[in-house]
Amino acid sequence: VQLVESGGGSVQSGGSLRLFCAASGFTAGTYSMAWFRQAVGKEREGVAFIDTSGTTTYADSVKGRFTISKDNAKNHLYLQMNMLKPDDTAKYYCAAHCLRGRGLACVFGYWGQGTQVTVS
Repeated sequence: VQLVESGGGSVQSGGSLRLFCAASGFTAGTYSMAWFRQAVGKEREGVAFIDTSGTTTYADSVKGRFTISKDNAKNHLYLQMNMLKPDDTAKYYCAAHCLRGRGLACVFGYWGQGTQVTVS
């Protein structure tokens, strides 16, 4: 199983980015997936979650600004990020396969290496 993130970069406050996660070794439609982020000096936090039926959950800090989606045919997970703020600066990680827990409290079995997002 492999998860590879891309799409990160540097953007000014108020701008947008779209993150991609390419999954291989499993079919994206069979697992719940999520985006997490970790800023320097802070704990990792869940950002957005999508289950196998397409139901989504968001952290309060990103509601109304971020949208998680999945293309099961392409085995891709996306995170559309709009109205970005400096507080959104972090390394963003794709995760799949909830082992226990629910939604953003899931313990995930598979993780990508992350992609950096910097908002100035």
